Amino acid sequence: MTEPIDKMLKAVILDDEPHSSSLLRHKLQNIDAGIQVVAVFGDPAQALCEINAQQLDVLFLDVEMPGMNGFQFLERLGGFDFEVIFTTAHDSYTLEALRLSAVDYLLKPIGDEELEEAIARLKARTARKASIAPKPAHAFASMRLSLSTAEGVHFIEKNQIIRIEAMSNYCTFYLAGGRKIMVSKTLKAFEAVLVGDAFVRVNRSSVVNLHYINRYRKGNGGTLELADGMEIEVSPQRKEALMAILFSG
Repeated sequence: MTEPIDKMLKAVILDDEPHSSSLLRHKLQNIDAGIQVVAVFGDPAQALCEINAQQLDVLFLDVEMPGMNGFQFLERLGGFDFEVIFTTAHDSYTLEALRLSAVDYLLKPIGDEELEEAIARLKARTARKASIAPKPAHAFASMRLSLSTAEGVHFIEKNQIIRIEAMSNYCTFYLAGGRKIMVSKTLKAFEAVLVGDAFVRVNRSSVVNLHYINRYRKGNGGTLELADGMEIEVSPQRKEALMAILFSG
């Protein structure tokens, strides 16, 4: 059953600066009664051990922290099904945040208007995620993929993969139902296993599952609208091959 769109969203804050965490928590309480902060962590190592018990909807994640940064934290975490909003005093990680499809990237000090806009995007994405039904497993019952992370090995049905986004030397798998798994491998390592099997590489950093494409918008290379609400640009060099697959009959 689909959850109501206006359900209370559970948030966790991970920031090594207590003042920043306290200020963000205060702003969230004042700006939106639909956001409940269920935990605040100042140590990423502690958060790794305890965060999964929180059943959170969104993580407000600082980028620069001692010991491990925010991207390394997600990599160590492996699989997760919550959304991420990065909070940082630096703007040098914007591209990485976008490639991870973070809800937003907020620069400190965080303004009320920017935070309100981020929460609005969060609620819209949460509603879309709740409406995506996984593809029937019987269609690809024997098609499984093993993904090795720091916490162990995940075995997933390939037909549950909506898209894969590459960043540097690791990839994030976005699955039906909103789950995400980050692995320390390049996209090329998975391309040979997946491409040709309902998957196609559409640009330098993205592989998409053809079954989750809702719309193609024309352009130089064009843009794909996927079932999870994300828009993926198609590189001009890969457009012809994609068109041949999409409109082959």
